[in-house]
Amino acid sequence: MNVEQILSQFQATGVESCFHDRHINPQIYAGLNGRNWGIQDYEARGGYAALRKILGKDGGEGLTQDQVIATVKESGLRGRGGAGFPTGLKWSFMPRQFPGQKYLVCNSDEGEPGTCKDRDIMEYNPHTVIEGMIIAAYAMGISVGYNYIHGEIFHAYERFEAALEEARAAGYLGDNILGSSFSFQLHASHGFGAYICGEETALLESLEGKKGQPRFKPPFPASFGLYGKPTTINNTETFAAVPWIIRNGGQAYLECGKPNNGGTKIFSVSGDVERPGNYEVPMGTPFAKLLELAGGVRGGRKLKAVIPGGSSSPVIPADLMMKLTMDYDSIAKEGGSMLGSGAVIVMDETRCMVKALARLSYFYSHESCGQCTPCREGTGWLWRMVDRIEHGQGRASDIDMLDSVAGNIMGRTICALGDAAAMPVRGMLKHFRHEFVHLIEHKTPLVNADATAVKTHG
Repeated sequence: MNVEQILSQFQATGVESCFHDRHINPQIYAGLNGRNWGIQDYEARGGYAALRKILGKDGGEGLTQDQVIATVKESGLRGRGGAGFPTGLKWSFMPRQFPGQKYLVCNSDEGEPGTCKDRDIMEYNPHTVIEGMIIAAYAMGISVGYNYIHGEIFHAYERFEAALEEARAAGYLGDNILGSSFSFQLHASHGFGAYICGEETALLESLEGKKGQPRFKPPFPASFGLYGKPTTINNTETFAAVPWIIRNGGQAYLECGKPNNGGTKIFSVSGDVERPGNYEVPMGTPFAKLLELAGGVRGGRKLKAVIPGGSSSPVIPADLMMKLTMDYDSIAKEGGSMLGSGAVIVMDETRCMVKALARLSYFYSHESCGQCTPCREGTGWLWRMVDRIEHGQGRASDIDMLDSVAGNIMGRTICALGDAAAMPVRGMLKHFRHEFVHLIEHKTPLVNADATAVKTHG
């Protein structure tokens, strides 16, 4: 599939992807046009200068492993896959003096509903991920890495493979990189579209050729990861941020965001907005500004609610969301939700929250791997109860039962998929319980009838 075909897909769905002028101080998406993904264009944008810097190839003395990790720690870079764990701290967990093989893994299994940022990075700026992984491997003394790519975005896998070939031919990958003593082999591997493989240990199982099911922890991947060896796993966007940090310094990156939330973040804005797409803005940008960049609520309607970090994040009502800034601390401490993957799902006043929850609950029921009883059985119960309420067959006892089932799933499963299914339920009941009550009692959804009429006939 060529670039023109990919761009036409975005145009057909009304999504502008990352090709617009409404980013704020972009670092990863800067200068991209959909066709300048190759190594020569990347080098013209300053690509691989960070790698040359740490290897001392441009007249400098180079950087030690400790200096690279210290720079990443100083930057305040936190994992962009959802958990928000400090990246430099994670890298310091790797036992660098381990005598055997160690592995580096990029989690590009982008399957969270509403999230479409990593595929854009891999298709239109793949070399920044490659360079970021090489730098990470250098910092932790790792010689082999893998990028596990979601199977349903196969064109992104093909593009990444092409970029790997370019990097090898240019001497940035392989043995004795740029004439140094550092060697690193990087490979791409595609999954088959299972949402559960976005969980890091399920990803490792799949990468080893086994059924993608989460492992018990501990042991953690840092000590027992891929093939039982020490392994560090980071998200695509996390690695993509590293070259800018090394080129410009940790402090400069931190100043792009806010304390404890350094740099820029890519937000996938979808739902009821005029201009859905990917937006790269500094961490701490007010949500009101992000909504403005996306053209505001579609049709001039009133904002009702926002899911701020992918479908597993608890919903936040409009009046509260408009007061928040887009960073891990504000969304968690003030909004009671999670920044997660950065998938911002906007819902206007015409949306029935019961129907929205039914769709989310079905997804998690469908994607449960079935390994844990609370998740295997509980996610099905959640969906069936919400579906019953949505279709006018709900009972008054269903609301408390929903909350009880969600509570009994949370914290009782091997991985976080159970929590991901339960948190949207609890968030909806916390803020929009009255809609569930109304639908049970009156058999009709509680939405803005006038706005619905505009949507249908206007």
